[in-house]
Amino acid sequence: MSRQQATPPAPAGLSVRHDVTRLSEQDLYLFNEGTHFQLHHKLGAHLMEHQGEPGVYFAVWAPNADRVFVTGDFNHWRAEELELWQRGCSGIWEGFIPGIGQGALYKYRIHSRFHGHRSEKADPFGFYHETPPLTASVVWDLDYDWGDDEWLERRRRRDGLKEPMSIYEVHLGSWMRSPDHPHRFLSYRDLAPRLVAYLQETGFTHVEFLPVMEHPFYASWGYQTTGYFAPTSRYGSPQDFMFLVDSLHQGGIGVILDWVPSHFPSDHHGLSYFDGTHLYEHADPRQGFHPDWRSYIFNYGRNEVRAFLLSSAYFWLEVMHVDGLRVDAVASMLYLDYSRKDGEWIPNRFGGNENLEAVSFLRDFNRTVYQAFPGGQTIAEESTAWPMVSRPTYLGGLGFGFKWDMGWMHDTLFYFQRDPIYRKYHHGQLTFRMLYAFSENFVLPLSHDEVVHGKGSLLGKMPGDTWQKFANLRLLLGYMWAQPGKKLLFMGGEFGQWREWSHEHSLDWHLLDYPSHAGVKRWVSDLNRTYRSEPGLHRREASWEGFSWVDCNDSQASVLTFLRLGDHPGQEVLVVCNFTPVVRHDYRVGAPRGGFWREILNSDARDYDGSGVGNAGGVMALDQPLHGRPHSLSLTLPPLGILFLKPEG
Repeated sequence: MSRQQATPPAPAGLSVRHDVTRLSEQDLYLFNEGTHFQLHHKLGAHLMEHQGEPGVYFAVWAPNADRVFVTGDFNHWRAEELELWQRGCSGIWEGFIPGIGQGALYKYRIHSRFHGHRSEKADPFGFYHETPPLTASVVWDLDYDWGDDEWLERRRRRDGLKEPMSIYEVHLGSWMRSPDHPHRFLSYRDLAPRLVAYLQETGFTHVEFLPVMEHPFYASWGYQTTGYFAPTSRYGSPQDFMFLVDSLHQGGIGVILDWVPSHFPSDHHGLSYFDGTHLYEHADPRQGFHPDWRSYIFNYGRNEVRAFLLSSAYFWLEVMHVDGLRVDAVASMLYLDYSRKDGEWIPNRFGGNENLEAVSFLRDFNRTVYQAFPGGQTIAEESTAWPMVSRPTYLGGLGFGFKWDMGWMHDTLFYFQRDPIYRKYHHGQLTFRMLYAFSENFVLPLSHDEVVHGKGSLLGKMPGDTWQKFANLRLLLGYMWAQPGKKLLFMGGEFGQWREWSHEHSLDWHLLDYPSHAGVKRWVSDLNRTYRSEPGLHRREASWEGFSWVDCNDSQASVLTFLRLGDHPGQEVLVVCNFTPVVRHDYRVGAPRGGFWREILNSDARDYDGSGVGNAGGVMALDQPLHGRPHSLSLTLPPLGILFLKPEG
């Protein structure tokens, strides 16, 4: 068989020792109870010494197996030679094999007690796997000399709700390819200095990676996960991934990972039908098979499956030092009838469509993360009106730190795709958000899902000629940064990628040679720096205390004006948006205080390749009340532009 490494000679006289264990009786009890969160230290393949003999301890959960063997390059893949021993009634099979070590390739050969089923499975707890399409697991230790202690200590003291969070969403395989070989991936180590420098230049506080967990199908972007404890080997080893995280932390950048506990693929070497039974998934396809993604749904009511998933979350935060997990497809977990017709789903014990076991699991997940990792964050991609997603579990919430505001994303993109002449008829799509904006702790996403499958790039969605497209894009980005809520932008949006995103190609970095694209990037960088430096833009963005309309009713002119408020007087930021290409002179806006209001950002400035219409650096407030405010400003509104103004003194 073809393997990524040369098969070493088989050590003479390999045998399995059954008197060696890493599992205490307490471990077994907690695992079967579903409350063991650090199974990665116990199950899987672990390098160790026993009585002076180096080797590997193997442990795998297969409660419906009749016999379990380890097979690998160390015994020339002979299937039924090295047999593991069943540990009581725990369902775990274990054994120690002296004489093998780092880099050994292996699988579990499982004989089910049912139907004579035989299968070879990759290790569910494997830390490293062969590069797909190869499917074996690799014995690997996770030793690494971290240099991010200062970052972790600062993180522990942070209040995530009150700190700026501006997230750059990245797919590692297509952010940047090798300059010499455009079809060759950059490794984690090659990406590290480039990505750190770019994020520092553009001012993002965090990077969010589409799933890095091992996945057999590259075009799934990682959302069809098989290796819940292993960064994909497409870009290097686990230590190479640690180096990337460490570099980002030392560069002042937080790391969020997409994590997929909602479903898993049906690949034969993976979790499906693991021991000849539906072990990780529900047996009934009305509960256990996802019709949209043709994948299996975890059985959240099985204690050991909960412990597996909770340990996976714990692993990435503890071992890999990441700062947060964004949970994919939460709605598909919460609703038993998600994407199903009548008769295709089974109600819960009360007759409803809520998946009570999934709700319980998500609450356990969030409690575990926030108790064990102060300063860490969990984020839900949840697209329905399920209440209290980002409220504490002790109040009846799901316990997430944040929720993606999918409604804002859809409404805003719908509005921006309209020709400006028709926008006055859709004004409510901008203002509607403030009816619910503080019902959750929101992240505002312009994510990868909006620039694929024929939807076009953000720039490509914008109406008008080329100049208006760029002006609209700068206005869209400025409007997002001005809104209360954390920010997320998918890669390429920050410089106006023309092409729709493709996982098969690098971003079009050559576009930065053109003033319009470079201007968008400079605009995003300045938005990030202003967002981070102005307390009025981030200190109260999860509360009504941080927002106040000035005028939300000027639909005829398609103008919105509002204030963002900090903890103290003088931290106000006045935001004025003109959603038409008409320059508006002497446009009066109410203001809470007198004196000089400095124009701190203008999306139409020439620095961003705009037309240069503005207010010459700022205006003096007039002693003329307006919009319920004691003062007012007379402004020139740039075409398809947004202004940020701040009082001085």
